[in-house]
Amino acid sequence: MPKRPVSLRDPIATADSNPLAFAVSQRDRETLSMVARAIERRDVVLAFQPVVQTSRPDKPAFYEGLIRVLDDTGRVIPAKDFIETIETTELGRKIDCLTLEMGLMSLAEDHELRLSVNMSARSIGWPEWTKTLQRGLAADETVAERLILEITESSAMAMPELVSVFMQDMQLKGVSFALDDFGAGYTSFRYLREFYFDILKIDGQFITGIARNRDNQVLTQALMSIAQHFEMFTVAEAVESAEDAAWLAHAGIDCMQGYYFGAPTIMPPWKAPATKQAQG
Repeated sequence: MPKRPVSLRDPIATADSNPLAFAVSQRDRETLSMVARAIERRDVVLAFQPVVQTSRPDKPAFYEGLIRVLDDTGRVIPAKDFIETIETTELGRKIDCLTLEMGLMSLAEDHELRLSVNMSARSIGWPEWTKTLQRGLAADETVAERLILEITESSAMAMPELVSVFMQDMQLKGVSFALDDFGAGYTSFRYLREFYFDILKIDGQFITGIARNRDNQVLTQALMSIAQHFEMFTVAEAVESAEDAAWLAHAGIDCMQGYYFGAPTIMPPWKAPATKQAQG
């Protein structure tokens, strides 16, 4: 029996001829729907992970607030499972608003807390996100100096002029900025010089297993050198073993973050008596 001619405009033929693309598209649609329903219900929480000082691993320098959504069954879904799908959509802006809102609430509740929250450069100028930030800064004069906004390297480089102006304005108010996932994208060092990030977070792909990987050791040392030249604190992401932590400490990293020091938890760890004492 002769085969039917395949047309790219034929949805059945496209699904049959490229099942992987169809599966990915279907998964993305389901992800968007799941996140949209969670946002409508406000079924979102922050999970907190410590970023520790290398010189005092028992004393967190700050915590990162990582967004989580609850699906229709109540299961906690980490951001890595959906953030790329929604990053360029309106849902991405709504997630940024909720992340910032909950982060500001945490800062208002505990005046000893220093917290970082993630944002996309695309949220700069988004009316609701801007209002949320302005309300939070106005409600408590100590919040700005305890708030760190994390922007991914790829997001910052997509609209560098907008990011630069926004950073300068917020830094005058006391807000700090971290360049997240450094090394994972294509950095323009001209813009890096103009951004004046306070913190540089080295992407975990270079960190995990670094004690036994000479290539990643060289690359990480180069990234640390760039940060030091621009007077930025360095944070190693995805530190998962004592061996890696020891190598990074010897190399001179300022701070470390990863499962070796603590997994993200939706129960604020600084509220535990032992952690509270260590942070104070």
